[in-house]
Amino acid sequence: QVQLVESGGGLVQPGESLRLSCAASGTIFGINTMAWYHQAPGKGRELVALINSSGYTNYRDSVKGRFTISRDNTKNTVYLEMNSLKSEDTAIYYCYLIQRGIQYWGKGTLVTVSS
Repeated sequence: QVQLVESGGGLVQPGESLRLSCAASGTIFGINTMAWYHQAPGKGRELVALINSSGYTNYRDSVKGRFTISRDNTKNTVYLEMNSLKSEDTAIYYCYLIQRGIQYWGKGTLVTVSS
């Protein structure tokens, strides 16, 4: 079994930064992909960024140049550095891991961008 616990969400003003963390525990295999999704009010869950165990990354267009995903394989932790935050980034951010075809989700952390 795998557990994912997110942290780092909060209320910030437009233009500010936040760093989200997600720690994975349980049986973690060396080959996996971790990602961040977000779900804004009234919308579906969308992929924000992903990183695989080789370090390959991919981002949704709206966050390219502002967000950076990274991971520490020794700590089984993935991070999302979010800069130049906009009101449209307001959402619940979920951590995601897939390994050996099995998907796991965290419970989410709320990010609110408002003046």
